[in-house]
Amino acid sequence: MIDLNQYIENPKVAIWQANHWQPWEIIDNLENIVLQYLKTIGSDYKVKDRIAIHKTATIEPGVTLKGPLVIGKNSFIGAHAYLRGPIFLGNSVKIGPGSEIKQSIILDRTAIAHFNYIGNSILGQNINFEAGSICANHYNERQDKQIYVKHEHVIIDTKTEKFGALVGDHSKIGANAVLSPGTILEKNSIVKRLELIEQIK
Repeated sequence: MIDLNQYIENPKVAIWQANHWQPWEIIDNLENIVLQYLKTIGSDYKVKDRIAIHKTATIEPGVTLKGPLVIGKNSFIGAHAYLRGPIFLGNSVKIGPGSEIKQSIILDRTAIAHFNYIGNSILGQNINFEAGSICANHYNERQDKQIYVKHEHVIIDTKTEKFGALVGDHSKIGANAVLSPGTILEKNSIVKRLELIEQIK
């Protein structure tokens, strides 16, 4: 089993792995996770239509939000960003203008620049995605679309066709880089600009 604590130092990780779910199983069950979390939040959040936005968060004009969705304290969503729930954003998360986030967890102080796509992924804390970088979540080009991941030299069948990446804390993803479906990056990883990460050929 992949231990998220190896990649992300956040107390919520223990809650998400209480059912011994693998990262892609957490993503598959994210709608229920977010809905349960919505039942526990306090008055610091404005809640409407399964969307909870902390009162200190900034939402710029033209943003599209589809729940269930949590936007944490001091987070920023840039103009014309598109968030397709289920999504959990931690505190001080920055989503740049024109970016699209789908069915993902993005934790504290992680910044997604403008014109990025993050799909079906778990991103840790203090990560920076430069402009145009992508977490791809689906093998469009393959006949067999099943996603496999490589963890500690072991190939694991996720039994799903939709999973993006698990990115450890303090990682840096360069502009226009692409993380192929099933990418797993350790803490402090660096992906160069224009680099393609394809851990399973």
